[in-house]
Amino acid sequence: MSNTNKNIHPTAVIAPTAKIAPTAKIGAYCVIGGEVEIHDNVELMSHVVVDGRTTIGEGTMVFPFASLGTAPQDLKFKGEKATLVIGKNNKIREHVTMNIGTADGAMTTIVGDNCLFMMSSHVAHDCVVGNNVILANNATLAGHVQVGDHAIIGGLSAIHQFVRIGHNAMIGGMSGIESDVIPFGLAMGERAHLSGLNLVGLKRKKVEKAEILQLRAAFKELFVNETQGDDNFAERVKKTKQDFTGNANVLDIINFLEESSSRAICKPKK
Repeated sequence: MSNTNKNIHPTAVIAPTAKIAPTAKIGAYCVIGGEVEIHDNVELMSHVVVDGRTTIGEGTMVFPFASLGTAPQDLKFKGEKATLVIGKNNKIREHVTMNIGTADGAMTTIVGDNCLFMMSSHVAHDCVVGNNVILANNATLAGHVQVGDHAIIGGLSAIHQFVRIGHNAMIGGMSGIESDVIPFGLAMGERAHLSGLNLVGLKRKKVEKAEILQLRAAFKELFVNETQGDDNFAERVKKTKQDFTGNANVLDIINFLEESSSRAICKPKK
């Protein structure tokens, strides 16, 4: 790739086979690998490394010292031609790392649109991150994690491999998440527990008060009785599904609970 393009700084090192849109901006001392594809209006500010079979979607901005598409931190990785796909209009801040997938996963790591990855956050191999997700400073996703749309992961939090974070969930800062967190859930703690619903997120989405009250009633039916000695969770899920048949948000939670997962469900403290 020739550096005659006025949008490419002359100190950038770009492999000849890399595909760079004419409107993309590549800053000083960036290094771009041969299988990288960078779409329109992407900006790599400076000192950014993009390697592997990585695609960066339109309008995404990458800040200095980010590393995207490098090999996963997995000792089983044998150089397979896995991918990293980053969507549109993301903001990827300083020292963020994102790795390609592995043969043990789906062979791809996927990041949606309109996400914010704050300083030093990490997206490991085979993760699937939805749209409008926020990872605060030093938040870490281990391999194979799934994060739903509009979820927020607090600073210095770590998500265990294969965990699912439901859409619109909130993970408090400095939390260790070992179990699946339901949609709209609020989880926090060193060994995190479910402390309620993400009421702030619901209000920001302008969810009607009546709908929030319905969600709280469903949450109580699912989880609060367990803290009082009722351990038949499967029956409570079934009953809640029957009691809230017409409520789309509650059914989102039920569907999440009924999906197959290798992890337990994050629940309130007993």
